[in-house]
Amino acid sequence: MAIPNPQPKIETTPNVAAKRGERHFLEGPKSRGSEAMTLWRVLREFFYGFRKLHFIGPCVTVFGSARFKEDHRYYKLAREVGAAVADQGFTVITGGGPGVMEAANRGAKDVGGRSIGCNIILPFEQRPNPYLDAMLEFRYFFVRKVMLVKYSYAFVVLPGGVGTMDELFEALTLIQTRKILDFPVVLMGKDYYAPLIDFFGDMARAGTISEADMRLFMITDSVEEAMAHIEKHAVQKFGLTRAKAPKRRWWLGETRLPSQPS
Repeated sequence: MAIPNPQPKIETTPNVAAKRGERHFLEGPKSRGSEAMTLWRVLREFFYGFRKLHFIGPCVTVFGSARFKEDHRYYKLAREVGAAVADQGFTVITGGGPGVMEAANRGAKDVGGRSIGCNIILPFEQRPNPYLDAMLEFRYFFVRKVMLVKYSYAFVVLPGGVGTMDELFEALTLIQTRKILDFPVVLMGKDYYAPLIDFFGDMARAGTISEADMRLFMITDSVEEAMAHIEKHAVQKFGLTRAKAPKRRWWLGETRLPSQPS
């Protein structure tokens, strides 16, 4: 078993701890100067996210609750998922926090895979987990969600709360509306998600979604089945290979992430 680095490299956007963050932005119209500064901060977060994640290769994003402890069955399942995803050659990317996020990052490190976290700055502290090769911090939720989607060819969603549901439905909406390609979405936890699947059926019967939308995701408790689905609908479908990373430009400050091959 690989021993993780207890102090992951922190890739933090400038002035990320500034007091005026997303809440200030969403409180309604501000002065022209304040709105201009907000736009500048958002632009900087996007710029630094794109710049730092450009070289991480094809990813699979793992979503799930931050509240599960190490002895919980969903933590153990997420750790298996992280290891299996890394074994397929993907970089594992999560929200960088505890619970399912930690477990997936830890699983990737167990097998020597790459492990990235995109942490969110919250009023209450969310500490990055210790199983990351690199961690980026974001003030704005919507910027962070773009980063968790932009670089991924599949999404694995373990049991979680409101934040996990937000991320799940964001991915499904982007696929349904063809804003992104039909990347595989895998729900893991049949018992947990059974009421949600029933609700999807209710929506289909009511005509608010189509029957075809029921095929935007699969649900399983099997890591092997999940990986076979990703292999078929991501690796084979999109012809993914371990292509050589784009050449880094030293004058743009582009540096190699830890444990990433050049």
